[in-house]
Amino acid sequence: MERTTSAAGKLAALLRTGIIVGVIVAGMAYPLAALAGLGAKAGIEKVRELPRELTVPPNAQTSYVYAADGKTLITMFYEEHRKPLALSDISRHVQHAIIAAEDARFYEHNGVDMKGAARAFVANQRAGGVSQGASTLTMQYVRMALRDGAESPVQALAATEQTTGRKLREMRLAMEVEKRMSKEQILEGYLNSAYFGHRAYGIGAAAEVFFSKDAGSLTVAEAALLAGLVKAPSAYDPAGRDQEAAIARRDYVIDRMTQAGHLSARQARKEKAAPIELKLTNPPNDCLAVPERVNDWGFFCDYFKNWWMQQAAFGKDPAERLDRLRRGGYHIVTTLDPAVQADAQRHVLDKEGTRSRYAHGTVAVEPGSGHVRAMAVNRVYSLDKRDNGRHSDARLRRAGLLGTYPNTVNPLLGGGDMPGYQAGSTFKLFTMLAALDEGLPLSTSYYAPERLKTKYPADWNDPTRCGDRWCVRNASTSMTGRKNMWSGFGQSVNTYFVQLEQKVGAQRAVRMAERLGLRWRTEIDRVQASPERARGWGAFTLGVADTTPLEMANAYATVAAEGRYCEPLPVLSVTGPDGRPATRTVNGAPVEVARSRCHQAIPVEVARAATDAARCTTGSSDGGRCGGWSTAGGVRGTVDRPVAGKSGTTDNYQASWFVGYVPQLAVAAFLADPDNPQHRVGTEHSYKSRTTVAETLRDAMRDQPVKRFTAPSEQLMYGADRDSGRDSDSDSGSGRE
Repeated sequence: MERTTSAAGKLAALLRTGIIVGVIVAGMAYPLAALAGLGAKAGIEKVRELPRELTVPPNAQTSYVYAADGKTLITMFYEEHRKPLALSDISRHVQHAIIAAEDARFYEHNGVDMKGAARAFVANQRAGGVSQGASTLTMQYVRMALRDGAESPVQALAATEQTTGRKLREMRLAMEVEKRMSKEQILEGYLNSAYFGHRAYGIGAAAEVFFSKDAGSLTVAEAALLAGLVKAPSAYDPAGRDQEAAIARRDYVIDRMTQAGHLSARQARKEKAAPIELKLTNPPNDCLAVPERVNDWGFFCDYFKNWWMQQAAFGKDPAERLDRLRRGGYHIVTTLDPAVQADAQRHVLDKEGTRSRYAHGTVAVEPGSGHVRAMAVNRVYSLDKRDNGRHSDARLRRAGLLGTYPNTVNPLLGGGDMPGYQAGSTFKLFTMLAALDEGLPLSTSYYAPERLKTKYPADWNDPTRCGDRWCVRNASTSMTGRKNMWSGFGQSVNTYFVQLEQKVGAQRAVRMAERLGLRWRTEIDRVQASPERARGWGAFTLGVADTTPLEMANAYATVAAEGRYCEPLPVLSVTGPDGRPATRTVNGAPVEVARSRCHQAIPVEVARAATDAARCTTGSSDGGRCGGWSTAGGVRGTVDRPVAGKSGTTDNYQASWFVGYVPQLAVAAFLADPDNPQHRVGTEHSYKSRTTVAETLRDAMRDQPVKRFTAPSEQLMYGADRDSGRDSDSDSGSGRE
C-alpha cells in the first residue's frame, strides 16, 4: 500500500510539474503574441523600448585620470569599477568558461532555454527548494541591464526581486533582445556587466582586480576561476580565507568546458592541478587613493576634482558633475608633469619637513596655456589626523584641536575654498602694471624716504597711523633715495610704490589684480576691493589681501606670456566613453573642455616693461638701471638663464613668498602657518621660498631651450624724456586719479 501511494504521489508530482512547465512556457510566449490584442500599449512600448536600452554600455563606468604623459595613472573615479571591452579584446577562454558555467545551450536557444527551464523546475520540486536556476545568459543580461539602468532604488529592486512576475518579464524581454542583438553582442554585454566581487563589474575590471592583467591574456584556469565567481562572488571569493570553495567552483567550470569540447581531458587535469595564483590590485578611487609613492599628487588631484565640479559642461550643479565623473567613463589626461612635480616636491621638502608647523609649497604654471604643471607642499595628503602635531594657536590647542601637519587634505596651494595667505610685496606687480597701463614709463621716479605719510586715511587703532593718515616704512634704511620702477621693484621699496599707487590710483591696482585672475577670498578683502572702497585701499600694494600660490603663479605667468591671461587649467584632454572630446558651449558653439581659455588681459608692451623691471629683482637685468642691488640677486645664477620675479614678506614676517618666471614657466612659492596666520615665519626663513622657486625653475628647464624676454618699447621705458637722458619725475607721468 505504501509503495502504491508513493508511486501515485510521484506520478501526481510529475503531472503537476508538466502542467506548471506548460503554464510557464505559455506565459513566456503569450505576452508577445497577445499584447496588441489586449490593447496594452504601454506594455508594447516597454518591450520595444527596453531592448534598445539594453544594447548601450552600462550607465556607470570608471573614469581614469592620468598625468601629462598620458600613461601614468594618478587615480580613478567610480561607484562601480568597470572597464568595458569589445568581445575581440576578451580571451576566448573567458567566453568558453562563462558559457560553460552559466548557459551551455547559449547558441541553441532564443533567449529562454525551455529544456533548461523544465529541468530546473523538476529538480527544484524534488529538492523542495531552489537547487538549479533556469536563467540563460540573455536573461541574466536583461536583469543586469535593468539593474544598471535603474533610476531609483525601487527600480533596482524590481529588476532583481525573486518573483514570478519579474521572471516572466525577464523571459519575454530576453526573447525580444535575441531578435534585436546577435549572440556575440549579448555575450559582450554580459561580460561587461557581470559582477565578480571586490567592486569589479565586467571581466575587464575583474581581470585587473584579481590578476592585474588584461582580460585578453587570461589563462584557462584564470578564466574558469572568474567565470565561477558570477554565480556567488562572496561564496567563491579566491581572495577569502577559504580557497577550497573557489577551487571546487573553478574545477567545476573546467569540467563543463571539457564536456563542451573546449578542453581535452589531459588539458583539464593540468588546469585543475594549477594552484590559484592571484595578483590582487585594489583599484584606486578618488584622490585619497593616489599611490603612496606619489602621495603628493593628491593635492593636484584635489585641485583637478574641484575644477571639474565647477564646469557647467558636466552638469547643472557640483553634485551632478561629480556624479558624472564617477559614472561617466572619461579618459582624462591632466597637465601634471611628473618630472617637474618630483623636482618641486624634493626642493620643498629640502627646506621644510612634513612635521613642520609651517606649510611650504609651490605651484608651477605654464604661460600662454594656464596648464598647471606641479603643485608641491610639505604635507601628506590624508584624512588621518590622529598623529598630527599640536595646533600652533594656543587657544585652539587648549581646546584640544590638532594642527594640519603632517596630514591634511586642505587645498593649501589653491583651487579650493581656503582663504589663502597675504602675499606681501609680490602685489607690487599689480601697482606697476596699472601705472604702465596708464602710460607711466619705467623711468618714473620718486624720492623714497624711510617713512612716508600717505594721503590714505588710517583707522584709529592702526599702529602705523600719522595723525589721521596711514604711514608706511621701508624694510631697510638702505632703500632711502630716488627710485624708479626698475630699482623700486628690484629693491622692493615700499615708500616708492605707495607714491606710485597714489599717482595711478589704488583702485586701478585692485582692478589690475582682478584682470590677472585674483579673487577676493575674505569678507574684509571683498569690502576693501569694492568700487566704493578700493580708491582708499593704500595698503593693497603691500600685499595685505589673501591669495593662493596658484593665483600668484598664474598672475605672473600672464606677464611672462606678454599679457595673455589664461585660466588655470588642470587638463590636456577629456574624452568620453564614445571616444569624443568633452565639450562646453561658448557663444553657442561647442568648444573642447580641455582647450585653454585665454585672452589678452594687458597690452603686450605693458607686460614686457613689467618683466624688464622684474628682472632687476633676480639680478638678471642689464643696463645698470636696477640700483646696484636687489632682494633676490642670486636667483639668476641658480636658474642660469634670463629670469624675472618678485619676493614678498608680510608685516612681522608672518609669511614669505617668491614668484619667479622664465618665458616657459612661472613658479610661486610660499612659507606660512595655515593654522595660525599670526605665527611668524621670521627673517631667518625668508630665503626658502626664493630658493625653492629658483631650483624648481632650473630643474624644470634643464632640457629646454634658453628663451630670452623681449625688451619693452623706448616709450614705456623712458617716456617723453628719453632724448634728454633724464628720468621722468613724479610730475611728468600721465597717470591720473
